[in-house]
Amino acid sequence: MTVLFDVADHVATITLNRPEKLNAFNEKMTSAIAGFWQRVRDDDSIHVAVLRAAGDRAFCTGIDVSQGAWWNDLNMWNQEDPGVLLGPKQHRVWKPVITAVHGMAAGGAMYFINESDIVICSDDATFFDPHANGGMVSALEPVGMLRRGVPLGDVLRWALLGNEERITAATALRLGLVTEVVPRDALWSTAASLAAEIAARRPEAIQGTVRAIWEAIDEPWAVSQRHGLAYTQLGNQGRPQTPLAARERRERRFR
Repeated sequence: MTVLFDVADHVATITLNRPEKLNAFNEKMTSAIAGFWQRVRDDDSIHVAVLRAAGDRAFCTGIDVSQGAWWNDLNMWNQEDPGVLLGPKQHRVWKPVITAVHGMAAGGAMYFINESDIVICSDDATFFDPHANGGMVSALEPVGMLRRGVPLGDVLRWALLGNEERITAATALRLGLVTEVVPRDALWSTAASLAAEIAARRPEAIQGTVRAIWEAIDEPWAVSQRHGLAYTQLGNQGRPQTPLAARERRERRFR
């Protein structure tokens, strides 16, 4: 199987499983990933997802070019970049996604990383873009990094210098590409611990928070404020009331 999927204690664990190909994605893996994101989205028993990769050398090295451009079989006006199917937000997954990166994360690996909510990496992780070495335009991956908040100059260095420009784990932390660097042998356990902590929270509140924050990136301030208020009104319905909150509500009613 190109992707492994497991659910336990409200946490879905998705493991890229082509280590012999450095977890490069092909048509089969892309289809499997898309299906699993839809399952995470629609299964209310799943509160959080962890994305990780099998093997010692790489998290993901982008598209498997040895299998050709399978998406070119479509009419030229109907073609889409196959990588867009890899990101959870393309599937409207508002449940938190924690991605654990080790080894090489190259090119199209950024489709996963750019749409994750929390990204951590091991101290041996390196991020680079091979497009320039192959004479190819690099566009969607670096644009996604910009949207994530990585500084313009660093994105340009990453995209233009190709394999020779390696963002180390320490630099990724400084740029905000990841939020934590851990020893390699602690990577999966750290991701699992973060997921368990979030999964214990009220899922309606967590999902509303994730959606409000991601949508705000593309919205004018006034629109994001209105949407944020609407999400609090929707997502906070039915939450348990503390004695203090209930008393305050009664007091406001009689003012």
